[in-house]
Amino acid sequence: MRYVCIHGFKSFFYQFCPDLFLPEKIHILNALFCAVIVFRIRQAYTLSQLIWKQKDKIGVKEEDDLTVRAAKLLKKETGYRGGVCIDIEKNLPMGGGLGGGSSDAATVLVVLNQLWQLGISEQRLMELGVALGADVPVFVKGTSTWAEGVGEKLTTIALPDAWFVIIKPQCHVDTGKIFSANDLTRDSKSITISGFNSGDNQNDCSAVVRKRYIEVEQALDGLDEYGQARLTGTGACVFVQFSDRQSAQDVYSKLASDREVYILCKSRWVKIFNF
Repeated sequence: MRYVCIHGFKSFFYQFCPDLFLPEKIHILNALFCAVIVFRIRQAYTLSQLIWKQKDKIGVKEEDDLTVRAAKLLKKETGYRGGVCIDIEKNLPMGGGLGGGSSDAATVLVVLNQLWQLGISEQRLMELGVALGADVPVFVKGTSTWAEGVGEKLTTIALPDAWFVIIKPQCHVDTGKIFSANDLTRDSKSITISGFNSGDNQNDCSAVVRKRYIEVEQALDGLDEYGQARLTGTGACVFVQFSDRQSAQDVYSKLASDREVYILCKSRWVKIFNF
């Protein structure tokens, strides 16, 4: 057997602006995905043929699990005859607007490409990732990324070192309902990277989510005491950014007693350890 232990990342929408809807109800967007370390694949080891995932507490059926689907997709694409057992330690909740299964799936594609010694290019992995989810290519790319169009136009963007305090409100935001809401702004002017760097970073979904989810509104108001509180995409998670760890730690300590709170650092792509 060959093992690999890997620190992966998720990302959150630092800024999100759906401009309009195409006839097929696909949204055109400007979005910044900021990469942060939040989970770890404890181990992945080769098997003779099977694709298998260790049991977890998430409650997702294996046939619906994007990590399993990613492994099977890669095996089908390449004709690889072996298998894999995957054990993931997830440290953030589902339904928070943090990339979720898409980042898990992308990490499996990247890891198995190395573990199985397939030699597939990053570009091809990104193309395969689209079949698993529109934002999977972002996570294959593995850096903080500016996304445009329907998510297919990706540009790596350099962000300053930062720490984030994130609150997970006790609710699940229905993204479909937010995108179809009559009061969602759909004619925002497209934002460029230079515009974002100059401070143009509104999230058009924030006002809509605030109206419909009191838990999100309360979390945003609570974080506003410590900085500019923002929504991650359509939520439900909200966050505030700090330039240093101690400031983030101080706020985390104040909030952690009565809220579901996380403290995270901006990250570059994974570090892989073979043993």
